[in-house]
Amino acid sequence: MYRNKLTRRFLALSAALSLALCQSAFAGETVELNLDDAMQRAFQTNPTVSIAQYELDSARASYNAARQSRGVSITASHQSGRSGYGDDQYSKPGYGFDDAGNIQWFNSRNQGKDIKNSHSNTLTAKLPIFTGGNLSGQIKRAKANYQYNEVGVQRTYNEMRSTVTNGYFNMLQADNMQKLSAESVTRLEDHLKNVQAQYDVGVVAKVDVLRSQVELANAKQTLIQAENSYQVAEANMNKIVGLPMDTNLKLDNLLVYNAYDKNMDDCLAYAAEHRPELMQAKYNVDAAKGALMVARSGHMPQVAAQASQNWKSNSWPGDDNDNWAVGLSVEMNVFDTGVTLSKIHGAEADLKKAQETYRDTVDSVNLDVRSNYLGLREAEKRISTTKLAVEQADEDYRIAQLRYMSGVGTNTDVLDAQVALTQAKTNYTQALYDYNTSKTALETSIGVPMTNPVKVTVAKAEKKAAKTEAKAEKTAAKTEEAK
Repeated sequence: MYRNKLTRRFLALSAALSLALCQSAFAGETVELNLDDAMQRAFQTNPTVSIAQYELDSARASYNAARQSRGVSITASHQSGRSGYGDDQYSKPGYGFDDAGNIQWFNSRNQGKDIKNSHSNTLTAKLPIFTGGNLSGQIKRAKANYQYNEVGVQRTYNEMRSTVTNGYFNMLQADNMQKLSAESVTRLEDHLKNVQAQYDVGVVAKVDVLRSQVELANAKQTLIQAENSYQVAEANMNKIVGLPMDTNLKLDNLLVYNAYDKNMDDCLAYAAEHRPELMQAKYNVDAAKGALMVARSGHMPQVAAQASQNWKSNSWPGDDNDNWAVGLSVEMNVFDTGVTLSKIHGAEADLKKAQETYRDTVDSVNLDVRSNYLGLREAEKRISTTKLAVEQADEDYRIAQLRYMSGVGTNTDVLDAQVALTQAKTNYTQALYDYNTSKTALETSIGVPMTNPVKVTVAKAEKKAAKTEAKAEKTAAKTEEAK
């Protein structure tokens, strides 16, 4: 009884999760989204993950079929037919037996068109004994393809994590730039009010008002562009996580600095063991070796054991006059005008191509890791310098304002300090963004594995439900004993 109740609760939780991920549920609404939620939604709704899984299922089926081809194959066949002559047929003159069993001479007799039915059934069992590497090559190739697609699923997970994380960070960065532009507009509006007030009492010239108005207009243009960039980033994020394009997203995370403690040698060594592209390139070499074995088997004999049972009669279903046969069959290609040799040459070229592709992939991976690592460290250095620059620019702007209000500074000084402050904050935000995106790119380039968060969530829920159920059963058993 408790089990049924627990099951109903779990199904209700699953239904609630499915509803939460439904696109139509959030059309035009505001959705709070952290990075983990974004990952889960993307893995649940993005077709890329499903496509990779279906490719793996197909490769697994092909691998199983290749392995099972080593076993006995049994085929059954049935043939039914009707035959006869178009004209009457006559027997040749000669001696024969009459109806009483006496020998006598017969003249030519009309036997009609000799129309008759024929039915036959055959059951054949065949077992390959030696194929010259044909079956072994097919199995090797199918296994390599299966392993390639198995790694391809992991590669899809890693790439999806990168896509989600970059989309999330892009939206955070667009929001930061939008806020910085709005701050710039606010500062310039306040400054313009101060300039206008001083102009009204004749302290400053009209040129200060005009210059401040121009700077404010330019800042508003930048704000409009920043707002548009944010809307584009938001729409792109909605697409990634499978939400309607008009959904308003409220992101919970911030662009922060978390130190990365691995050096380049560690990253290169890790990538050599875990980068999916490297493993896939290796499996492509194995598949090419299997294809070469298949091609070379064309010059080898094919030996198989065979057993058959046959039934044949003129009446349906043809199950009379049975006979059997067992034996070995040997086939070998003696001459085919060079077809097999050409296939071998082609397979050898494909193998060399796969080997060169693997070598090129190793170099590309190493370059990718180095580039991302250096980009990470470069952004890390910029974070500390730009953070200090923000503090200095903020103080410079405050002093420029005080000097202008005291009549010892110029309007140009204030506007230049405002531009410098905005630029310093932009540089700091950009450094944080570059650091986080470089970190994501580095983790992807070294092959840090990503597990499907949907499967993990379901597994955790099932494990928790099992523990709760076991605890309830234990409690019920103790209660029963107490009674």
